[in-house]
Amino acid sequence: MEHAFVIPAYKESPYLEDCIRSVTGQTVPGGVYIATSTPNDHIRGLAGKYGIELYEHEPMGIADDWNEAVKRAGTKYVTIAHQDDVYESNYREEILKAMNEAWEPLIAFTDYAELRGEDLVTDNRNLKIKKMLLSPLRCKGAWKSRFLRRRALSMGNPVCCPAVTVNTEKTGNELFEGEMRSNIDWQAWEALSRREGSFVYIHKVLMAHRIHGESTTTEIIGENKRREEDVFMFRKFWPGWVANLIEHFYSKSEDSNAL
Repeated sequence: MEHAFVIPAYKESPYLEDCIRSVTGQTVPGGVYIATSTPNDHIRGLAGKYGIELYEHEPMGIADDWNEAVKRAGTKYVTIAHQDDVYESNYREEILKAMNEAWEPLIAFTDYAELRGEDLVTDNRNLKIKKMLLSPLRCKGAWKSRFLRRRALSMGNPVCCPAVTVNTEKTGNELFEGEMRSNIDWQAWEALSRREGSFVYIHKVLMAHRIHGESTTTEIIGENKRREEDVFMFRKFWPGWVANLIEHFYSKSEDSNAL
């Protein structure tokens, strides 16, 4: 088995079953696992209903929880499927095809849509900006360019975490680090962007990220924690005064996470 989805389930999400259906209904067979630090009857019941292996562990923080989920998958390619999100049935098929054609792939990722209630949004300001930032990577020849991937990441995080598949043979299982709540993934992509290998970009909408009032992103934006973490990340690419200026404009895109 070359690829697995692993779902870091948390508490009792009403959307978890939709996520499970989408990852178990892929056109190409592969693994599906659930890892949780908050075991409960809801998660156990769905794991049993769909015949999915469930791993229970002690709470360790978001970064360590995600690392634990990747370890549990035990496959070369791993997608961390956030429990509120859903995937197109050909996500795995497209990812494996692109990964296996790429030179030394580090990660592969796709475009995504937003789920707002029952509405699927594919074209708003936030999504347009992210696609624009990623546009240089549409060319396969650009996938191995450290300069281009770092330029894409230097103006914000256009790479949607649940749309990403990591090549654990290149990244290892300790991919995520630190005490961040919002930008754990951006921090990981920045670190990987310095390495030799390819950032494989599939310019197709192959998953949908749910925006709702109880999401971690919405909660963090409400606490103004996001701004602090954004400035920290921008300073990895820019001098302090430039980082602060970019963050001022970047923060406007957070409005699209409000309901």
